[in-house]
Amino acid sequence: MTNAPPDHSTALEDGHHRLSRAELHTQTESLAHQLRGQQTRVLATLMDNGPAWVVADQAAAQAGVVHVPLPVFFTAVQVQHTLRAAGVDTVLTAPALAAQWPGSHAHTTVAGQRLAWVRLPAAPVPLPEGTAKITFTSGTTGAPKGVCLSASGMATVADALVQAMAPLDIRRHLCALPFAVLLENLAGVLAPLRRGALLITPPLQQLGLVGSSSFDAAVFNAAVARHQPHSVILLPQMLRAWTGHLHRAGQRAPASLKFVAVGGAAVGEGLLHAARMVGIPAHEGYGLSEGTSVQTLNLPGADLPGSAGRALPHAQLRVAADGELEVAGSLFLGYLGDAVPAPTWWPTGDLGHIDAQGFVHVHGRKKNVLITAYGRNVSPEWVETGLRTHPAVAQAVALGDGEATLSAVLWPMSAQTPDSALQQAVDQTNATLPDYARVGRWVRAVAPFNAESGMATANGRPQRPRVAQAHADALGLLAAAP
Repeated sequence: MTNAPPDHSTALEDGHHRLSRAELHTQTESLAHQLRGQQTRVLATLMDNGPAWVVADQAAAQAGVVHVPLPVFFTAVQVQHTLRAAGVDTVLTAPALAAQWPGSHAHTTVAGQRLAWVRLPAAPVPLPEGTAKITFTSGTTGAPKGVCLSASGMATVADALVQAMAPLDIRRHLCALPFAVLLENLAGVLAPLRRGALLITPPLQQLGLVGSSSFDAAVFNAAVARHQPHSVILLPQMLRAWTGHLHRAGQRAPASLKFVAVGGAAVGEGLLHAARMVGIPAHEGYGLSEGTSVQTLNLPGADLPGSAGRALPHAQLRVAADGELEVAGSLFLGYLGDAVPAPTWWPTGDLGHIDAQGFVHVHGRKKNVLITAYGRNVSPEWVETGLRTHPAVAQAVALGDGEATLSAVLWPMSAQTPDSALQQAVDQTNATLPDYARVGRWVRAVAPFNAESGMATANGRPQRPRVAQAHADALGLLAAAP
């Protein structure tokens, strides 16, 4: 029996360099050999998107090394926390980033990129058996929590995505989110590779994404036109900015696009329709790290805008008696530092329902529910999604626990947006809401919506107590949690 000939079809390209499947295999073998040779147990990667990151991810899996992907937008404190918590003994990073660790470092070249090895005197930490990857969620407290994932669980989810999306024949995927984000890592790298699709992996700045929350839609649109992908994964705020850019420019999205997946937060039916009007084939999905990323997805032919879609082949969902969504299938192994294994059914922390056609509807986070002075329960995400549908509003946070009426903090689409446009957004949203969920007072935000200001987490979720505290006086709130 003869070996199969090398596959010289392109697996990865970043706009300047290409890596064939045979070269990807060779590079992965070489890096895996280095990892074994230096007896690495837990590898952290701290680097921008590019072919080298993909090789490192594949090599860690092949060498049986636990991979801890770290976002480059993590603060130095967050990086040190994750390294200690996971027992990381080796960091693979760009030489400039390695400077934060004193001493000299060995270097290697991966997929044409020069990288530094940082060796750390780490003691092993207990991990759930079978842990292959630890993904850190940035959480509302800012202290990242480690979610331990198995190789088999990740492969099952990736294969479910390949199966569900097979009719679309996706052959070119543009990676637009940081690889350290599990959604892109799994749905944007692992699934396309298993499908045999080409990964387009330029540095994120070439796509208009800087840090965790700065996004230039014009730069992004030019990159999509240049690379001509079939698919891309976006966060809702990226879709909102891109849709607005195309609308203002009187343009349509590049015709190569077959599918744009949107996740990470509620999208809203209005934004999906607006995106499709300018040629963006946007479809909302839902998932969480504890479920090894994606659980549900809207697809052409099985699409209900405003919902999170139907369960993918690997996933099961149900609704608990109190309205909380629970998921089963390909769950995580457990949290880092917590010996309690994941149960068969995982409580997501999200409230929602499943309709007669099997579409999942997510109402908001259980812990975020506001109880008004009149005893009515309101998910703030419901109100916020409505406000963000208006083109004048970039972000919104609804407040009002214990108050007679709800309040809102609004981040305008630009500094030039007049108050009258924001008032119009509030009025239009209120017209769609019952009286107990309407916004009675609102103010413009006093600080940017990002992690640096403390108003948002690194992955773009509101820091609600901080927002309330910063705007309590202006809104006349009774109290604001510190």
